[in-house]
Order: sequence, then C-alpha cells, then structure tokens
Amino acid sequence: MVGPAIGFTKLPHAGRLPWSRPRPHRTPKEPAATPHGERHNEWASKDASTSWLARHLGLWARSLEPLRPLDAPAARATAREMSWPLARELTSAGRARRLVTGLLQEWDLTDLTDTAELLVSELVTNALRHAHGPVRLNLRVSEDRLRCEVEDTNDAAPVRRIACMEAEGGRGAELLDLLSQAWGSFHTGTGKTTWFELTTPTKP
Repeated sequence: MVGPAIGFTKLPHAGRLPWSRPRPHRTPKEPAATPHGERHNEWASKDASTSWLARHLGLWARSLEPLRPLDAPAARATAREMSWPLARELTSAGRARRLVTGLLQEWDLTDLTDTAELLVSELVTNALRHAHGPVRLNLRVSEDRLRCEVEDTNDAAPVRRIACMEAEGGRGAELLDLLSQAWGSFHTGTGKTTWFELTTPTKP
C-alpha cells in the first residue's frame, strides 16, 4: 500500500521566508556640494598615496613580492618609492639612467644623480647580460639612505672578478665597493635582487 506523498509546505509569502523582513528602500545620499558648486565624495581620502590604509596595503603586498612578476611594478608602501619594469633590450640601461635622473630631481636628491646613474647602469647592464627575462628597477628613500634594487630572473649571485687594466668590463663589484655605502644581493622567488645604498645629503 502506497503512503501519502511527501511534499513541500507552501510558505505564506511567495519569494520570502516567513521570518524574514522586507528591507527598507534607501535612496543613495547625494554628495554635498562645495562652495564652488563641485561635489566630492565624503569617503574619498585627501592623500591616498600616504594614508594609513595605503601604507599597510603596500606593506602587505610587499610580503607577496616573490610571487609578483617582474614585468609589473613592485608594491609601494610610502610616497618615496618607485618601481619600473624594464624590457630585456639593450636600450633599457639608458632608460634606467633617465628614470633615476628624473626621480632624484623630483625627490630633491640631485647630489646623488651621477653616482646612482653609474651604479644603476652597471647593475641593469649586468642583469640584461646574464638573465633571460624581464628586469625590474626599484628606488626607495628610507631615513638617510637611498636604496636602489635591480631584480632579474637569474638566481646566481654576483661574482667578484679581478679585471685587468685593459678590460672594458668586470669592475662592477669594485665600483659598488668604492661608491656605495653598502651593497649585496639575495635570492627571491623570481631569481635574485642586487642592491646598493647611498647616504642622502643632510639638509641644513
């Protein structure tokens, strides 16, 4: 003998659960008008690049930097940072020098231009010569130091070589020792980063 069919009880209000309440209709609040008739968003940050949220998002993104491809700029945690991807082309060393010059002028650090240009050109040229992939240039000012980084896809650390007097190259380590306050390299998820630091001039 077949029992009664089991079905679904029809709810009293179609499309809504019996314990749910209809949501009140809210009209979007129109932004307030400025004295000049312009409207602004009250949630907009006056300086998003240096806000607390932007800095912490930049620091969080920097922790994921080994996973970030070199053909994209690096994360920025402060306004005194900049990053550029460089193509694997012979002209990228010249482009790196121009980028450094323009940024140091913007940051009022023109006294470091010649040294930074020379050392960045050396690191970028070395990366283009030995790595098979894109290169990234990062500049950052922290306290009294200018830090320059060149990232590439070759995980081999720089090798110190004794160059003869007639050699046209091979003096990168000597230049870094002579002109920078500190330099080195470390492995990353995409290869390695070679860096150097210069002391920024003190303002009177």
